Amino acid sequence: MSTATTIPGYVVGTWDIDSVHSDIEFTLRHLGVGRSRGRFDGFGGEIVTAENPLDSTVTANIDPATINTGNGDRDAHVRNSDFLDVENFPKAGFRSTGIRPDGSDYIIDGEFTLHGVTKPVSLAAEIGGFADNGQGGTLLGISASTTLNRTDFGVGPEGGAMLGEKVKITLEIEANLRAE
Repeated sequence: MSTATTIPGYVVGTWDIDSVHSDIEFTLRHLGVGRSRGRFDGFGGEIVTAENPLDSTVTANIDPATINTGNGDRDAHVRNSDFLDVENFPKAGFRSTGIRPDGSDYIIDGEFTLHGVTKPVSLAAEIGGFADNGQGGTLLGISASTTLNRTDFGVGPEGGAMLGEKVKITLEIEANLRAE
């Protein structure tokens, strides 16, 4: 079983996700051969690191209206009722339900809500470390990823050659230790 002593520099506390220094990106197939990429620009959340890392928790929220694929027309189409329907579903989010070791890394199990649908999701996570943030505070870095089926959440049409159903989500998160 993993303990805090196995994670160099481990710090117990409550951390606020720094959206300026973090990224939530996605990739999915387009026309069966290429890949379309994008990100969400509006998100936040909290990480609570416990004495035992396996008792830690993560909550995150995403504003689906902030989707950014680098093409304004495509972004507008993805925001409408054909896909994310941000008018009726203005929030997405993740809440951890457990953390388990995976070699020297971790799996963060939780529930992800998108398009009004909540499903279990597991994130493969790597702790980048803990460091001084250069401004008198402490910084936590985590990389994580998962693959979702967008149709499980009712997003976009099922099947078809235009758009793949599997969506790879990649998170590069930096969080700042909250002053208590």
